[in-house]
Amino acid sequence: MIQNTEPTTWHIKHLRSRSAGQIMSDKIARGMGSWKFIAYQTLFIILWMIVNLVGYIRHWDPYPFILLNLIFSTQAAYAAPIIMMAQNRQAERDRVQAKNDYDTNIEAKKEIEALQIHLSKIEVEKLDLIIRLLQQPKTA
Repeated sequence: MIQNTEPTTWHIKHLRSRSAGQIMSDKIARGMGSWKFIAYQTLFIILWMIVNLVGYIRHWDPYPFILLNLIFSTQAAYAAPIIMMAQNRQAERDRVQAKNDYDTNIEAKKEIEALQIHLSKIEVEKLDLIIRLLQQPKTA
């Protein structure tokens, strides 16, 4: 049996623990928070208005574009909670990362303190040796 020897970081553990809904909300929030989405939405609005203002076909949403407003209200009603879910998960990731950083810092502090004690011992031993050598009677 082959074992996975790759270390599992807090980030990998977090990614593996997400549900399908959480993955989907993260992707939606990432998409809606992009310039690409803003550009596509702007293009959609402009086309909608042009078709309904000067189009030769039947105007399904004449000015003041009440249907367009309804579409955006529905979009906002769904987008807001999805974005909030993604932000809550980001906050949880930040807490986990901060805890992991704190634990790492505590371990590093312990190691540094142990090294300082060891270096102090070496320094004292060397100084004691130098003093003994200096106190030995000189032979001619």
